[in-house]
Amino acid sequence: MKIKAKGPEFVEIDYTPMIDMTFQLVAFFMILINFSDGEQDQRVQLPKSALAKPPQAPLETPITIQMIRDGRIAMGGELYPTAESIKPLLSNEKYVLESQGKAVGDATIIIRAHKDVKTGLVQKVIKVCQELGFQKFSLRAKSETGY
Repeated sequence: MKIKAKGPEFVEIDYTPMIDMTFQLVAFFMILINFSDGEQDQRVQLPKSALAKPPQAPLETPITIQMIRDGRIAMGGELYPTAESIKPLLSNEKYVLESQGKAVGDATIIIRAHKDVKTGLVQKVIKVCQELGFQKFSLRAKSETGY
């Protein structure tokens, strides 16, 4: 007696649960990730303040300057020793703004200074910015919510 050999049968897998799980993971990570913190340096621990409040609207042209504990300045992924040493970077930002037809006074300088940085160093950074024509400043702090 001759037995007919059958080839492998095609089995169709239901991909619906896998696709659902993938979309759930994508949605979860989109909610979890805060993209506004993209320019934050983890070495900067902001001071706490009861007066701190989140910005009411996103800034149109923000320029972020971060000051770490020892007073060095982190800007554009590089560390600079003094406030005077960031002048070329700020001049470049000014040039870019002017080439886009925007006023330098409309840009907002966001200063994220570590809680242990001396106030005088922050004032030197503001002075350097003002020498180049920047007028708007925003100092960042953690909101202190006590009960």
